[in-house]
Amino acid sequence: MVIKHKFILKTENAWSDANEGLLCMDTGSWRTARPVLDKEKCNYCGLCALYCPPQCMKDMGDYYEVDLAYCKGCGVCAKECPRDVISMVPEGEFTDG
Repeated sequence: MVIKHKFILKTENAWSDANEGLLCMDTGSWRTARPVLDKEKCNYCGLCALYCPPQCMKDMGDYYEVDLAYCKGCGVCAKECPRDVISMVPEGEFTDG
């Protein structure tokens, strides 16, 4: 017997095809840390984008940039980066909100 799941949202998938975000929810002001990238060390492997739960890593051509409007501050990208390109920095160190 096959049970079919009817997706509620058009961006909801079992796995992403990387064309649309899965968790399209604005982070608001509750993120406590943000990922900061060292673009010089990045070798554009894409692991950060692959493992990012809300898929907020934007492909810039030779590196990935974080869309802070959707970043939850979970740190998965920093943990998965094999070159330690991404570091999690407390939000209190930034003045842009």
